[in-house]
Amino acid sequence: MTGRRAERIEVALLLTLTFATGIVDAVGYLELDRVFMGNMTGNTVLLGAALAGSGGLRAAGLALALAAFWAGAAVCGRALRSRPQVWTARTTALFGSIGLGVGVVGVLVARTPPEPSSALALAAAGVLGACMGVQAATVQHLGVVDVPTSAIDEQVTGLAADAGRRRDQPWARRALSIVLLGSGALVGALLLRAHIGLALGVAAGLAVAVAAVGQALLVVRAPR
Repeated sequence: MTGRRAERIEVALLLTLTFATGIVDAVGYLELDRVFMGNMTGNTVLLGAALAGSGGLRAAGLALALAAFWAGAAVCGRALRSRPQVWTARTTALFGSIGLGVGVVGVLVARTPPEPSSALALAAAGVLGACMGVQAATVQHLGVVDVPTSAIDEQVTGLAADAGRRRDQPWARRALSIVLLGSGALVGALLLRAHIGLALGVAAGLAVAVAAVGQALLVVRAPR
């Protein structure tokens, strides 16, 4: 496989994770006490408002998601230390673990839908936050430009700032990141009308599919 084709496949897989992150964030905000799972910028702002006692926000879930995201990213950083910035079997394992974690949460909350600020809601926020931290750190390690899979501030800024100034800007990646994150949130909100377990199940399935396709097409195997 040529380097250009492999890059296109990798970008497509990461954009798929961007869509899945939109689903998970919709679940977190709408069903887990207004907590984002992948967007730590949003959680930081909301935590500040919660500490001021504004908007009926609760600080516990927001703080837990932030801490869990940090912990997931830290563990992932150790796992990928000294590893090359290419898709390896360890990359596959990390993305697969995200699918497993999200799927387990989906099963648990499907059996007993969580009440706001309940122990189950906090546990779900912690696991999902850790999963999104692992995802963010893994994607950052891969070093694919303009496909962050979670926060899209840089993509929005880049599209606006480079408009008319750079002809070679990666506008397609930037635009797709924005559209897919929002589309994922839309689909997540619609799936929640059926069941929270269905929404998380779809997100988990996408993560597992990304891991499987990446393992099959992107991992370079030594010749026999």
